Amino acid sequence: MAEQPARKAPKAREAQVVRTERITPHMVRVVLGGDGLATFEVGEYTDHYVKLLFAPEGVSYPEPFDMDRIRAEYPREQWPTTRTYTVRGWDPVHRELTIDFVVHGDEGLAGPWAARAQAGETMRFLGPGGGYAPDPAADWHLLVGDESALPAIAVALERLPEGARVHAFVEVADGSEEQKFSTAAGVEVTWIHRSGRTTGAALLEAVRNLDFPEGDVHAFVHGEAGFVKELRRHLRLERQVPRERLSISGYWRAGKTDEAWRAIKREWNDQVEREQES
Repeated sequence: MAEQPARKAPKAREAQVVRTERITPHMVRVVLGGDGLATFEVGEYTDHYVKLLFAPEGVSYPEPFDMDRIRAEYPREQWPTTRTYTVRGWDPVHRELTIDFVVHGDEGLAGPWAARAQAGETMRFLGPGGGYAPDPAADWHLLVGDESALPAIAVALERLPEGARVHAFVEVADGSEEQKFSTAAGVEVTWIHRSGRTTGAALLEAVRNLDFPEGDVHAFVHGEAGFVKELRRHLRLERQVPRERLSISGYWRAGKTDEAWRAIKREWNDQVEREQES
């Protein structure tokens, strides 16, 4: 059998920090711009995402930046680390890309970068990708998530038309983390304060206690994998929501680094689905 050629890495885009804003105590907004976004476009999805590329500390790469060259010439531990973030906003007129970051001090990689990012700083990324947008034919919409899913939920809410029936539950640490969105009349968020409880515990209660409206629901449930697993079981088995009407996935897993979670995420999701479909 002929040896398969190595798959080429996708071409990375380059952008510069235009400005930053701390929109809540633990959420920082970074706006990127520059000539590298000249051909950047987003489509119909409200959960469009990009994969940010972070060089390990002390490592620099030759110009022009080329992922294939890096993979060929650098040891794996010196390859860029990726972090996936939702496109919070895209301004095609000014060619500006907005990304919101959850920041908890020096914890993690992307959050601390966003907290200290300065105008003119370069960020490289891959994408965009995406797969969900609220179905305008649905009778009503269910949007559920923690802070990590808040940007995608916000975009979905801003996309929904006036009069859409929506139940949106977002869990944040406390009242200081709530945000205001420009949504159509009648579309509101039910903010749930964690108040020291395990992430997602209060969301589980809220959805289980929800008096489900009649008709076809289109649901978006994302966030910490533990509560997402429980909500998937509830929606599929107890509420009988068809699989194709659910956009549901664990963005992160408590107790695991991003790399460790990504290494097992697909297998974990497949196992959960098998358990709940059997």
